[in-house]
Amino acid sequence: MSHLVLVRHGKSEWNKLGLWTGLTDIDLSPEGRAEARHIGETIRDIKIEKAFVSKLKRAQQTFEEIKKVLQRPDLKADAHSALNERDYGVHTGKNKWQIKEAVGEEDFNKIRRGWDAFVEGGENLKDVYERVVPHYKEHVHPHLSKGSNVLVVAHGNSIRALVKHLENISNEKIPELEIGFGEVYCYKFDRDGKIIGKEIRAMNPEKGNI
Repeated sequence: MSHLVLVRHGKSEWNKLGLWTGLTDIDLSPEGRAEARHIGETIRDIKIEKAFVSKLKRAQQTFEEIKKVLQRPDLKADAHSALNERDYGVHTGKNKWQIKEAVGEEDFNKIRRGWDAFVEGGENLKDVYERVVPHYKEHVHPHLSKGSNVLVVAHGNSIRALVKHLENISNEKIPELEIGFGEVYCYKFDRDGKIIGKEIRAMNPEKGNI
């Protein structure tokens, strides 16, 4: 049996302000570092043997805090842009709640959670899915099939895309899935590399409001 641990990074400085961050490389806030340490506490019982992280600082800093809690200075992570957050295009750096007021709740929800809504100059979840899932199949899943425990530290939308694949969530249902800062999804795999269990080890009570 092996484990796949999916982690959304802790809250960044821009996340605190309600700004759509996307590919902007922003540091974790102090609260985000605390969330990352809490993540480490929730997975102490799992010996991580392989790790993957996005190219962005907030994910990498989350990984470093997790390593400290696990007392695993030896643990290295493969960094890849396939795991990066969505490119929010023209919305990058803007306050999401001001955009909601400007465009209305229906269009806002399409932009924020929809599967294939058009985003000028940016990506939608479908675009993210098309880079995350091939990376998972090529680089992550082989380790799970060999019985290794794998940690992936990434972003709200790259994790949502991967969960969509793992749980076969439909295009119509995926807008209902939100993963908060510092949340931990833990999947168990059998010897054939198939999922046999799932556990959410950390939940963010503020998700949906930040």
